Amino acid sequence: MPHAETPGIEAASRTRLRWWTELPLILLVYACYSAGRLLARGDVTHAVDHGLAILKVEKFLHINAEHPLNRLFTSQAWIGVPADFWYASLHYLVTPVILVWLFRSRTVRYRAARTWLMTSTFIGLIGFTLLPTCPPRLLAESHGFVDTMAQYSSYGWWGGEASAPRGMGGMTNQYAAMPSLHVGWALWCGVMLWRFGGTRTTKVLGVAYPLITTIVVMGTANHYFLDAVAGAAVMGVGLLLAPLVLRGADRFKARAAVVLAPATASTPGAQASIVSAGCQTSAGERIPRQRESRVPAGAEPSASPSDAGDGAPATAR
Repeated sequence: MPHAETPGIEAASRTRLRWWTELPLILLVYACYSAGRLLARGDVTHAVDHGLAILKVEKFLHINAEHPLNRLFTSQAWIGVPADFWYASLHYLVTPVILVWLFRSRTVRYRAARTWLMTSTFIGLIGFTLLPTCPPRLLAESHGFVDTMAQYSSYGWWGGEASAPRGMGGMTNQYAAMPSLHVGWALWCGVMLWRFGGTRTTKVLGVAYPLITTIVVMGTANHYFLDAVAGAAVMGVGLLLAPLVLRGADRFKARAAVVLAPATASTPGAQASIVSAGCQTSAGERIPRQRESRVPAGAEPSASPSDAGDGAPATAR
């Protein structure tokens, strides 16, 4: 009984993937992600208004956990400093490592998982563009938040402008807080570790990594709790759309192959080989070693050495 293919992250790759085609694709998506953040800076006033609106909703729902976490991180350096390193580095290290791991050891799952991540990232860019949001650390001091990245900047490579290296803060969009792709990508990593890790340790890491990341982004005052919720929602939508994107990519490849097929067939190297090597016989010309029939008209042919060919044994008499 054939095994049915399951859509989503269970889908198997129909094509053999190569690292030299995958790497440029990943770099292209990351370049679009970085460029999208830069282009979607938006108006600072609107970004601040959106941030205050989110904070107001959280206070109304009593889910504003950012304040107590931020006070803990700023008062306890042994928590705040590792949290800043976590925020500034793991986002860009763990995700590529898991992509490479999937590519090398879970090739059947890789293409669907990669498409899920990319689709969700592009959805997040739409959110950055439509809803520029001021993170808690950039609100006025009266709102009670402290920028831990600035407070502990002497411990790391970052400056006072998010996780960007010193002097490069102008190359990032600090108002791209909604949704939190730090949380979204961490959730994707967690799912990959849980589903395909195969050990209890990887399952624990698969749960711990997105949870700790959510706490970190709030405690460092880089995101609101609702930013984290939106990051998880974006990954959910991306998971639903990934099979459609895969089917669309497959149809595009099939159509491209049809369009390119005539051009490929017309090339000299693609012509079918001719058995006669270009030699043709004219009317009445015999193929070499062809015997002339000597059977009289109306007589039945009999098995004879001349009919059997040169290599056939003679019949007994």
